[in-house]
Amino acid sequence: MNWISNVVRPKIRSFLNRRESPENLWIKCPETGQLVFFKDVEANQFVIPGSNYHMRMSATARLKSIFDGEHWLDIPVPEVTTDPLKFRDARRYSERLKDARTKTGMNDAIKLGLGKLEGLPVVVAVQDFDFMGGSLGMAAGEAVIAGLEEAVDRGTPFIMFAASGGARMQEGILSLMQLPRTTVAVQRLREVKEPYIVVLTNPTTGGVTASYAMLGDVHIAEPGALVGFAGPRVIEQTIREKLPEGFQKAEYLRDHGMVDMVVHRHKLRSTLSSLCRMLTKSAPPPPAARVSLPAPAAALAGVPSEA
Repeated sequence: MNWISNVVRPKIRSFLNRRESPENLWIKCPETGQLVFFKDVEANQFVIPGSNYHMRMSATARLKSIFDGEHWLDIPVPEVTTDPLKFRDARRYSERLKDARTKTGMNDAIKLGLGKLEGLPVVVAVQDFDFMGGSLGMAAGEAVIAGLEEAVDRGTPFIMFAASGGARMQEGILSLMQLPRTTVAVQRLREVKEPYIVVLTNPTTGGVTASYAMLGDVHIAEPGALVGFAGPRVIEQTIREKLPEGFQKAEYLRDHGMVDMVVHRHKLRSTLSSLCRMLTKSAPPPPAARVSLPAPAAALAGVPSEA
């Protein structure tokens, strides 16, 4: 064996041809096929320049885009049994959970934050689709309930960013039980007359749409978001009819009364601030509230303490 030709040369060649650029340097727009520099998309709140296609945002990126100075306090979520049914299909459910946690850095599909939105204290919940499709399980249900209870205790509006493929089948009936449990928690917020605003992002389907995602005082959808219980393909196969153009898209649902408004992501923060102040009869935000604050303590100054 000629070790110089068979071993040394390939190693040298692989070293010289090694790519230094990261894999996500460019993003391809799903709508137009346009290649866009990742940093440009990130700086544009994950909206593709030109096509205005709204990419999915991680929970952390979403919270940064909403709170003053990109600062907030994480709200703890009660722990639940990891794998109550000892479920296994092609893989163990516990292994899928471990992979999702490693991929997203989250414990489950929903992240909670308490902070200020243009000077007004709010509680925000964000459902991350990258965590097992944003599926609703016991942990996600506990997170929604914990966020609603925090808003009740502090007397603040509650804003929910929904993104889900539906209930988590690996938890069976325990997943479905989160629908009535979260509905009861929403009712508690309604009894203390605090606003509940839902932002429907792409996609919001299944049991989430059948529970807390459609119980808000105001429903906002991002442009092009798919919102519904079952997907269009399932509906077409069931009723054996062709669905209208744009069926279940945000704009179609707005025109047919299912959502109140479709708001571009760049205008979402100001729209949420205006709605919260109108529904709580609060004064307009002071000019200083619109300026990024330098430290977490400044961003959270004046947040009401727990009751």
